[in-house]
Amino acid sequence: MKMPRGGRLFLATCLGSLFVLVLYFQSITKPEAGLKAVTRPGKSRTSPLQTLYNGDQLELLAAHKSLQGRRELLEQACLSHTRKRRVLSPEDLKHLIVDDMHGLIYCYVPKVGKHRVLMVLTSDGRYTDPLAIPANEAHVAGNLRTLSEFSVAEINQRLRSYLKFIFVREPFERLVSAYRNKFTRRYNTAFHKRYGTKIIRRHRPNAKPEALEKGDDVTFPEFVQYLVDPRTQREEPFNEHWERVHSLCHPCLIHYDVVGKYETLEPDAQAVLRLAGVEGTLQFPTSGKTTRTDGHMAARYFKHISPFYQKKLFNLYRMDFMLFNYSTPEYLRT
Repeated sequence: MKMPRGGRLFLATCLGSLFVLVLYFQSITKPEAGLKAVTRPGKSRTSPLQTLYNGDQLELLAAHKSLQGRRELLEQACLSHTRKRRVLSPEDLKHLIVDDMHGLIYCYVPKVGKHRVLMVLTSDGRYTDPLAIPANEAHVAGNLRTLSEFSVAEINQRLRSYLKFIFVREPFERLVSAYRNKFTRRYNTAFHKRYGTKIIRRHRPNAKPEALEKGDDVTFPEFVQYLVDPRTQREEPFNEHWERVHSLCHPCLIHYDVVGKYETLEPDAQAVLRLAGVEGTLQFPTSGKTTRTDGHMAARYFKHISPFYQKKLFNLYRMDFMLFNYSTPEYLRT
């Protein structure tokens, strides 16, 4: 018997709802005791998740205590500041990088983490040195597999049994870093064309034709005006380089086992590598840049932002400040 067209549409809607509903309940569930070991070709070992929650290695206890504190603070903040829960969709999982070999899931946040390390871990020997990976390959999305590419059953299995971790950064330092990289470097012509021309056209009175054409001299105040302009998010989602971390990684819907911070990047990253069992074979690279964006540099940029726009921008990024326990910057005049 052929199903009426309206019935087929109803069934498809129900199945779609079932997908996100199943995924939602699985993702917020904390790991259970007696976790299974991650199996690699020809080898079975204790999974990173087992190591973390079962305390298999005594030397992890000090690092574990610090990481556990952050995880608990995040959970408390989620309970305090999120009123509505919603279901996850495949689109929400596009920043969750999967490493099946080591049993890891990492939410990639631009301007924070070293995803080159994940490329080494998952390359099966193709790469051995994170810093030796060419820039044009390091930023190709297809070089790393994301959770959104798996089936519902495979997604749920990984969310239950893999170690899920995230690295975050002080929101305004990350924002200034993104501005400096995307709008003050001459080689980022794609960003200048797509975003720079739009920002100048909208927020620079009497802009010169050359600026409107190239978009390569956007000022930080113009960038801030663009971010807080209601039209910006109505037109399209924020670019990942300045999107809020809670919108990229959904930390109140996905239970992250480890919350690392850019400010303590090296010890936090070494703890993750130790949990993955690769600490002796892979070194987490540290930045050798002397012009790294820090609080002092962010303060210099915000000096030229009016209190009105400072307040609007802080409200835009407020959730990231609260969820990850960052204090309101002292340089803000709000």
